[in-house]
Amino acid sequence: MSASFRCRCGWLLAAALGSAPLGAQASQALVPPPGYDAAVVHKPDDDFECEPPPAPYTGTLDFPSKYQGSGKARDQFNASANAIYKARSQPISRLEKGVAKMVDKYMRTGTPATLECVVGWYAAWADANALLGPSTSYSGKAMRKWALASLSGSFLHLQFSRSQPLAAYPAQTQRIKDWLDRVGDKVQTEWDLTSPRKKINNHFYWAAWAIMATSVVENRRDEFDWAMKVYRIFADQADADGYLPNELKRQTRALGYHNFAITPIAMIAAFGKANGVDLASEGNGALTRVARRTLQGIADPAVFAARSGGFKQELENVRKQPTELAWLEPYCWTVHCGGDIARKADSLRPMKNTRLGGNVTAVFHLGK
Repeated sequence: MSASFRCRCGWLLAAALGSAPLGAQASQALVPPPGYDAAVVHKPDDDFECEPPPAPYTGTLDFPSKYQGSGKARDQFNASANAIYKARSQPISRLEKGVAKMVDKYMRTGTPATLECVVGWYAAWADANALLGPSTSYSGKAMRKWALASLSGSFLHLQFSRSQPLAAYPAQTQRIKDWLDRVGDKVQTEWDLTSPRKKINNHFYWAAWAIMATSVVENRRDEFDWAMKVYRIFADQADADGYLPNELKRQTRALGYHNFAITPIAMIAAFGKANGVDLASEGNGALTRVARRTLQGIADPAVFAARSGGFKQELENVRKQPTELAWLEPYCWTVHCGGDIARKADSLRPMKNTRLGGNVTAVFHLGK
């Protein structure tokens, strides 16, 4: 983005909020929710051994879809294509999971070797200009924004901890931030918000969460505003009954993709709240409607079968509930949960999701 564009966006946010003087919000640094300032716990793990980072992925992002060969619903699993996808994307997936695991481990132990290792992993990919190659497939674009969501989401724990663990690595930190910023620019370009609304679905929501996390890493209001714009498209898309028409099109996977869609949306809403923006109320409470409908479907998939055209629901995307329902943590922090939803969240803790930056219970349920 040009410098002039970045300067223009501050007043847009203030105007959207309608509760602050012109330019007041733009002058305030972007922050993550309060739990990200958690101090590092010092219980050193002497058994930690740093593995070499995966080879930086610097080539073309060209991966087949696991639904390759499927019809418009994109709901029929292709095992052969999925095997190719996993093999090609393995270095990226290993980086995402490894970084999230090490950041979580460092925050829980304070082991210096763990911090040095995770900074080294980030720096190796940053110095290689990884994840900046062209994308030649939809899955390639998807993998880039998922990786950014994981990497920026995890980095926030280190950047905003009041223990300031990155103070010992100023040069590496700046290189990493610059790299994440460049990956973010690629992601934002690839997910065009002028696309027809019938094409704006969960993938755009995930791109928006990736950009929202990166906007806080970089303190970029233009990116923050872009992510909010995607959220508002979501809020407009959610119908009165809490369904997302573009996810209902997935037929047998309609329920799974509602759950997949609300995961980044809940994080965006939480980051909005942390910065004084009440996104949860947008669309007459679209977030709550979709959340409740999704949870109802998980308890009774028949409601989604009926709404999606009579298709029995494939529950692959909701089986690992402490991971797949990790959105409950940012959701409950944002809107406050009670009753069955609160009990559901309690039963799943601790909840972790790599693409939400790792341990979300540690962020949103801290001290409870």
